[in-house]
Amino acid sequence: MEVLELARWQFGITTVYHFLMVPLTIGLAVLVAGMQTAWVRTGNERYLKMTKFWGKLLLVNFAMGVVTGIVQEFQFGMNWSEYSRFVGDVFGAPLAMEGLVAFFVESVFLGLWIFGWDRLPKRVHLACAWAFSLATVASAYFILAANSWMQHPVGAEFVDGKPTMTSIWAVLTNNTAMAAIPHTVAGCFAVAAVFVVGIAAWRLWRKRGEHDEHRAVWRSSVKLGAWTGVVAFAVLVVSGDFQGKLMFQQQPMKMAAAEALCETEQPASFSIIAVGDVADADCESVKTFTVPALLSFLAEGDFSSEVKGVQDLVGEYQDKYGSHYPDDPALGELAGKPVDYVPNLPVTYWGFRIMIGFGALSTLIGVATLWLTRGGRIPGGRWFPWMALGSIALPYLANSAGWIFTEMGRQPFVVVPNPDPSGVDGVWMYTAMAVSRVSEGEVWLSLVSLTLLYVVLGVVEVFLMAKYVRGGIESVMPAKVASRLGTGGDGGGSGSAGGSGGSDLRGGSEGSRGPRGSEDGRDSKDTEDTEDDEPLSFAY
Repeated sequence: MEVLELARWQFGITTVYHFLMVPLTIGLAVLVAGMQTAWVRTGNERYLKMTKFWGKLLLVNFAMGVVTGIVQEFQFGMNWSEYSRFVGDVFGAPLAMEGLVAFFVESVFLGLWIFGWDRLPKRVHLACAWAFSLATVASAYFILAANSWMQHPVGAEFVDGKPTMTSIWAVLTNNTAMAAIPHTVAGCFAVAAVFVVGIAAWRLWRKRGEHDEHRAVWRSSVKLGAWTGVVAFAVLVVSGDFQGKLMFQQQPMKMAAAEALCETEQPASFSIIAVGDVADADCESVKTFTVPALLSFLAEGDFSSEVKGVQDLVGEYQDKYGSHYPDDPALGELAGKPVDYVPNLPVTYWGFRIMIGFGALSTLIGVATLWLTRGGRIPGGRWFPWMALGSIALPYLANSAGWIFTEMGRQPFVVVPNPDPSGVDGVWMYTAMAVSRVSEGEVWLSLVSLTLLYVVLGVVEVFLMAKYVRGGIESVMPAKVASRLGTGGDGGGSGSAGGSGGSDLRGGSEGSRGPRGSEDGRDSKDTEDTEDDEPLSFAY
């Protein structure tokens, strides 16, 4: 493989791996902040347990996300230095904002949240949780603004052979970004929702035939996760529709590639599934099962509109941007060769359907789990935990497939030309021209090294996640601490939740201790308080 192909593989592997961490961090951070808010407002110890348990998993995931995210910044200098030189005046601004503002706020307030349990007033500590969680969303916003500029460059002019920013506001309010942000954030909540539902349902099933003093924690988690998933899927549908209409205007080739639409159609049918080799740009060997006129409606909101096919778009692109690469030795084998304006059709076609199908399926499983556990029920069959835990992978696959479709669908461009009247001639770049002038051996070395490192990190994360999931509430709130807090039952009370000041979790009065027992308070027994002087930064 040449340097270009190796560099693309490396960026793809590291980016997809990093994005396995990102959506869970964003979605779960907000849910955990909500859990802590419920505890502070109600004093119900059930919500404290939820905060501690899910917060522990959040921290493990966040740590891995930080480690893998650092590599992403270095990629632009390692393998994509020509790209960095070309777009640095524009692309660097939102990245700098993400690092200096969003990530700095995340780190500071996460540290205060971790170490402030027995040191900060309860409401100040809660504010730290919300500051951290909202900063993760802000971080996503700046990253998506940078990526959206690559998909639809705005707020720049072409000066001395490269784009120069004229308006940071135009970059940050790019309509492509405004559509991508709610869609991506909703995808993050979908991941967190199914993650919570899957693990909580497994915990319910594990002790279905015996007394479980934490059963109310898992039931509340299932309800929270399932309803979050439903809302997230609704936002995904609406924002995805808006994105599709923008894609039709801004990147018509990506729209055609998503459908493997070879010939122009009016009205255009939406393909449900294809049989045959969709890599064949002539579509001679492909049989598709379609919904008539639906693609036209998705493209422009009009069932009779025309949608151009791949073959017609190739000619238009050649007329606008040239039919051959420059005869530059730095391009290697591609120097002077014809430009292939057709993305990888199997990847775009099936990636689009995996995104939609797995996203919808994960939501249905969440709703099914909510129904199956209604009214205190817990299914006894072994299929239930397999379904619950297996469903966790679905939104991850949907998110990854969606991003792979988005990025590979714009090839051969790394910066896609803006076809709008606001577009500027020259503000676009072929991917082949963006790669660094490095040797194949150098890229092979970094590719293999990073892949092996990520495998090790993946094993570590799975091990830690499994450890704390199996350990349950006891793994983050040891029995001695739970006894001191009186958290056996979930009846609420004013105990540690109702106090004020910096030592909210340091024991309390006799009246603050609730019963230890089942979720409805039955089968309870008294507990004794011990070692009241020990601070309780116990979870982290």
